[in-house]
Amino acid sequence: MTSPSQTAFWFNSLSSSQATAVAPRRAARPLALPITLPSAIPSGDDESARKALEHRIAQHVPDGRLALAVTDNQYTMISVKREKGLFRLRLHHMFLDAAPEVVRAIAHYVARNDREASRLLGQFIDINQRKIRHARRHNKAPATVTIETTGEVHDLRAIYDDLNLRYFADCIDARITWGQRLQPGGRRRRRNSIKMGSYSVEDRLIRIHPSLDRGFVPRVFVEWIVYHEMLHQKHDIPIVGGRRQFHTPEFLAEEASFQYYDRARHWERENLDKLLSY
Repeated sequence: MTSPSQTAFWFNSLSSSQATAVAPRRAARPLALPITLPSAIPSGDDESARKALEHRIAQHVPDGRLALAVTDNQYTMISVKREKGLFRLRLHHMFLDAAPEVVRAIAHYVARNDREASRLLGQFIDINQRKIRHARRHNKAPATVTIETTGEVHDLRAIYDDLNLRYFADCIDARITWGQRLQPGGRRRRRNSIKMGSYSVEDRLIRIHPSLDRGFVPRVFVEWIVYHEMLHQKHDIPIVGGRRQFHTPEFLAEEASFQYYDRARHWERENLDKLLSY
């Protein structure tokens, strides 16, 4: 069950105890919203900016007190918890210098969960979140990660380079590594699910589950998983209903163009139990 006293805009799945989805937004009309792009997480002198924004929003929330916290959360851009006589609001720092119409929309969303305010805020987040992600991608040094590409069976570097040439004109710029392996002497255990690959936008890093580095796993299947993760760098992540849509119809259509797509999916269905046993 979701709580009626708390709502959020988020960009990854949250548990029901954390947030409920905002009301579905109607098709957006074209709006000229300002782009706000702070250069860093608020700190020091930015406390005055937080207080100023809190005051600006509170002016439009007549029936309750407002407590504002400013965050740099990667997934939740807005969350509000409604308590007795108090609105506890958490906002991503992109809102610090928001224009008056955006501030009013925040207040209407906080006080009334207003549908039109939800739509406008969703558009504002979409515009600014894309800009922030773009800036971080080019300005942030990649996280320090131990890169391990040579496996016992499969060489991820060779697979990645081959796919990059065949499908992406050598334009994908990412690192790739096997995920954390079972320690020597560690016990294998039965899993209920397995995340075979992941892509970190911030670090431009692809991780492949080490369960795929086994003799019974064909190269074409590993290629399909790597190809899928490489697609995440190529395709945008639009905001749909307040959430990131990682697998758009365009993404899925291009994934299906992989030469051995049907063969890889069939193999997965036939061998999932073996993969889960890692």
